[in-house]
Amino acid sequence: MKQLFYLFLLLPTLSRAQAPPKSSPYDSAHFSWRKPVPRNRLRELQPDRPGVTESPFTVDAGHFQLEMDALRLINSGSDTDDHNRELHLAYSMLKLGLSRRTDLQLEVPFYSVAKQRPSDADDWQERHAGFGDVTVRVKHNFVGDDQQGTFAMSVIGYVRLPSGGAVGDGGAAYGVTLPVDIELSDQANLEAQVETDLNYDRESGQRYMRFVPSTALEYDFTEKVGLVTEVVALWNTEQRRWLASTNIAPIFKLTPNLQLDLGTHLALNRLTDHEYFVGVTFRR
Repeated sequence: MKQLFYLFLLLPTLSRAQAPPKSSPYDSAHFSWRKPVPRNRLRELQPDRPGVTESPFTVDAGHFQLEMDALRLINSGSDTDDHNRELHLAYSMLKLGLSRRTDLQLEVPFYSVAKQRPSDADDWQERHAGFGDVTVRVKHNFVGDDQQGTFAMSVIGYVRLPSGGAVGDGGAAYGVTLPVDIELSDQANLEAQVETDLNYDRESGQRYMRFVPSTALEYDFTEKVGLVTEVVALWNTEQRRWLASTNIAPIFKLTPNLQLDLGTHLALNRLTDHEYFVGVTFRR
């Protein structure tokens, strides 16, 4: 945690020390959702998936991007009082580039199944399935939007709406995320973020705060194949203890506008969830 704290202290210095940006299509033209960036001038595809740590780069103005968990399985930690299992199918993030630095995002969980049973029971005793809670997000990039420098930073604000009924949280949630990206070399990028949000607990009928710092290293072995390794911590005012996981996800860049990924979140303590997923990113 100390290393992550020192990293954020150094962000202003890194921003000032980055190399002067090279020429960019954004230097000479003003694009918007009504005047799309020409397809031959699109920046490199930079989705927020597959890790928890998100990208500070927005979608090019006037273009649409789909980032989807085709399948995600989540099992609760082994040391919890109740065992929970969630299955998400077609959990989608729809994005539209609004301007040079800003995009609008809609997180849509098309179908989810949530099951629960006491730790001493063998059969699932509670099951809910259906459409989940929709989240509306806005991302704005402050530094490095042209992807020509070595440092980039943005802010994401979001609100999660209680649209999922028994599958959802039962109340609105609000959050802010600050992601950064530091280019270490042509093949390696260091990413970090801090997220804080206000969630709703259906069982207690109360809200609680979460604090989620994370850091990730993305390394491209070739132009088509890369690997994301990540460490994530989570603190909330409800449990008052740290949860931690390490995440591993290979990525396959099939075309400049199509990327596949798969991976797992490995728990570093007995209360942390275990996750497995397969996903896709497509830009139009």
